[in-house]
Amino acid sequence: MLQQWWQRKRVWVVGAAGAVVAGTATVTLLAQTSGAACAAMAASHGQATFYAADGGGNCSFDKVSNPLVVALGNTEYQAGAACGGYLDVTGPKGTVRVKVADRCPECATGHLDLSRQAFAKIGNPVDGLIPITYTPVTNPAVPGPMTVRVKEGSSQYWLALRLDNDGNPLASVELQSGGTWKALARTDYNYWIAQNGAGKGPFTVRVTDTTGRRTTLSGVTLTPGAVQSPGSTATKVIPKATTASPARKLTPTASAVASTSTASQALDVAPSASPSAPPPVAAATKCH
Repeated sequence: MLQQWWQRKRVWVVGAAGAVVAGTATVTLLAQTSGAACAAMAASHGQATFYAADGGGNCSFDKVSNPLVVALGNTEYQAGAACGGYLDVTGPKGTVRVKVADRCPECATGHLDLSRQAFAKIGNPVDGLIPITYTPVTNPAVPGPMTVRVKEGSSQYWLALRLDNDGNPLASVELQSGGTWKALARTDYNYWIAQNGAGKGPFTVRVTDTTGRRTTLSGVTLTPGAVQSPGSTATKVIPKATTASPARKLTPTASAVASTSTASQALDVAPSASPSAPPPVAAATKCH
């Protein structure tokens, strides 16, 4: 009974994708060092079920023929903030990488609802429910360049954009207007809204993900229903300076040296305390 209950088909109202329109993009990595965007993350433990996913769902992504996707419960879905991120999920048969594409209102924290295709790679579908571990993936390989989709109903007075193929969840989306950047509002269905519109376009859109990586898309047109691609672009990595300030050398004055007490001199030659041990490294790191 449990198996049949979880093998339901989700029904969502998602607009169909339109034509692909070319544009340009630049990418900037804002992390302080090359390793800062690849943080160590420990695996979580839970359970997995499956459903008849199509790659779309509450994150409003486009449907695909062989979806390796996951629906998260409300807590982990974070009102859409988890959309577009990836997880490595390990079950009895192996590991599969899945994209966060949907919300599972019935799922508690740690309960992942996988697409049937993803579930079959790590467990036996006959079981219906399997134990798993799962880990967020930073900067995974994606199937193509970043894309932006203008939602149906958008106009110069109201604009909604959906971004895809960053690989990491998004932290912010901004629109350049009048020489300044205007922050768009995130929705739980993974569109970013300019409530009062932004004119007739074309637009320049700046996307920052949760690792600090920033992508700028230029020439986005006001074409509702169209998926616009930035095409082939160069990637610039600009680490922030992390050089530590040089240690200051203290030179005591003659009067200070003369007045130094015996106790102070004893402290000067006493062995220093052992330095604190470095913090332990987390069990798992995913950055590929």
